[in-house]
Amino acid sequence: MDPSAPSTPGNAGRETPARGIGFDAVIAAETPDGAMDAPAARRNARPLLAILQAELPPTGTVLEIGSGTGHHAAAFIQALHPRRWLPTETTRERRDSIAAWTAVLPPPAPRPMAPRALDASADVEAWPVADCAPFTGMLSVNVIHIAPWNVALGIFAGAMRWLAPGAPLILYGPFHRDGRSMSDGNTAFDADLRRQDARLGIRDLERDVLPAAAEAGLAPTAIHEMPANNLCVVLRG
Repeated sequence: MDPSAPSTPGNAGRETPARGIGFDAVIAAETPDGAMDAPAARRNARPLLAILQAELPPTGTVLEIGSGTGHHAAAFIQALHPRRWLPTETTRERRDSIAAWTAVLPPPAPRPMAPRALDASADVEAWPVADCAPFTGMLSVNVIHIAPWNVALGIFAGAMRWLAPGAPLILYGPFHRDGRSMSDGNTAFDADLRRQDARLGIRDLERDVLPAAAEAGLAPTAIHEMPANNLCVVLRG
């Protein structure tokens, strides 16, 4: 289990050629003023980067659904340039945090685009992303278990609407497998989420996620085992 820990306000690697900053440096950086910090984002960044490098095409724009603090967006683009990165979030507080992480990247380091307000459960035609579409990848990290199920359904619909043909939708987080929990920690985490809100909880990959994705037109092309009993699920239309 690697849940998105509560984010707290902060205080004031590998080099990308000719740019003077790298992925590891951003992940290790102190949390800047106006930004939030999520320890889980620091822990899972390196394993996630390996998946992104393997699954994403070499160019294009990645749409991130639920960018959280923005730490991932600031770091991933250092290693994934020349791809572009569009972060999104539902709340002003988190969009401000994304902007704060972006602001500390010194020129000429690549930067993600300005974060946009996006609720994945909204009608996909209302998503404010048409000017950047079609996307060559979509990423959602630790989202579908901490949001109502209609958010997951919206992500699937959005992938079919806004991804280029064959481009990947990548979901990261804890999952149940065909009715079974992957660990005692996941079982406890799931119970805690459901106590907070009956609409939340770890989703079952075989019984819930893949059938709903298939109904939208998506099929799994890879399921990667990740640290802390998490999975990276790659879906393509």
